[in-house]
Order: sequence, then structure tokens, then C-alpha cells
Amino acid sequence: MFLSLPTLTVLIPLVSLAGLLYSASVEENFPQGCTSTSSLCFYSLLLPVTIPVYVFFHLWTWMGIKLFRHN
Repeated sequence: MFLSLPTLTVLIPLVSLAGLLYSASVEENFPQGCTSTSSLCFYSLLLPVTIPVYVFFHLWTWMGIKLFRHN
């Protein structure tokens, strides 16, 4: 069973936000203690940044393919 794109578009940011809130409640020094890559806090901050960048470049590539195909 694969989830549709609109479902994933809503689900992934919510899961990222849940991880971020979980890390904020568990870590005692939340923003400063997130520099180690072995901590869960680091990845809960990395995920919300990585996903929009991935979506942007994916759409940029798709738009480039569409433009070059029609020219």
C-alpha cells in the first residue's frame, strides 16, 4: 500500500513536527545540545529543513524537464 502525494505532503511535516516537539520535551538543553549527530535532537531539526529543500529541487528539476521537452 502506497500513500498518495497529498497524504504524504501532510503526513511528513506532521511527523517532523512531532519529532521536534518530542526532542524539545526530552532534551534538557534543547537548542544548544543539538550539535552532535548521535542525538535524536539533531535529526529532528534536520528533517524539517531537508524536506522542503528536497521538494523545491525536485519541482525545479521537473519544471526544467517540462520546459526543455516543449522547446
